[in-house]
Amino acid sequence: MSLTLDDLTLERMRADVAAVLHESPDDIRDDDNLIDLGVDSLRALNLSLLWSEAVPLAFSDLAEHTTLAGWWGVVQARIAAERAARG
Repeated sequence: MSLTLDDLTLERMRADVAAVLHESPDDIRDDDNLIDLGVDSLRALNLSLLWSEAVPLAFSDLAEHTTLAGWWGVVQARIAAERAARG
């Protein structure tokens, strides 16, 4: 089952980040530096591929930010653009 716009929430993204780090979602704060937590380029690439099922998203979009809040900001903008395009 692929992700939809409605599935892709901040909490879903937090859970996905936590899963690749083998951590609890409760341990991932919005302003944590994800690189410091262990999100390397391969993990970020895999996350971007997963989330791109719901919205157009590239690894480079995430690479510009180092926090979940930054990533969520990018995704929110993409979700808004997709909804606007769909009318």
